[in-house]
Amino acid sequence: MDGAAWNGASSLLEPLTKDPIENQLSRVVNMLLESACLALPERHFHFLNQRWCEHAGPPVADVCGCGRGHEKSMTVTRPLVSVVDDDESVRESLPDLLKEFGFAVCAFSSPEEFLASDCIGQTRCLILDIAMPGMSGRDLQRELEVRGQQIPIIFITASTDRNVRQQLREQGAVDCLFKPFSDTELLNALNAALRVK
Repeated sequence: MDGAAWNGASSLLEPLTKDPIENQLSRVVNMLLESACLALPERHFHFLNQRWCEHAGPPVADVCGCGRGHEKSMTVTRPLVSVVDDDESVRESLPDLLKEFGFAVCAFSSPEEFLASDCIGQTRCLILDIAMPGMSGRDLQRELEVRGQQIPIIFITASTDRNVRQQLREQGAVDCLFKPFSDTELLNALNAALRVK
């Protein structure tokens, strides 16, 4: 080990003598994993926040939550689909299906959460619930238009009013799917959305 490497390693170890052994080991492992996150395979378990890290998609920090962004070391291989729905069951099940289709996914519980994220500029398609507390799906569509963000939108709804599909298409949506929708319906809508951009 050369002098520079030894100095780097010793700087990690200096504060450890003041901590219990369990904390020492935990801190060293976490520091090493944090710095190595970008070099790991596209799917790995992220010990810092105890979850699987998926960064095979676009370079956004939210994909794995490690805060690194992955911009410099990652090649974009899968388009990012963002899901915005206040229904937790949708946010849990729909991303799994989208990953099976080959997409990277970010899920949000509200339009406000999506707007505050780093995912907007990377999102190739937005799957958006219509009716949500606070800002609605249509409100989010208008806000994105004001910001100049042209993201293809697939609305999803539990409404039984079939006229809403035509209305939303006329207002710029790629499609509107009625819950429960089939895998084929979703995939067809996604293919149409990706042709838009």
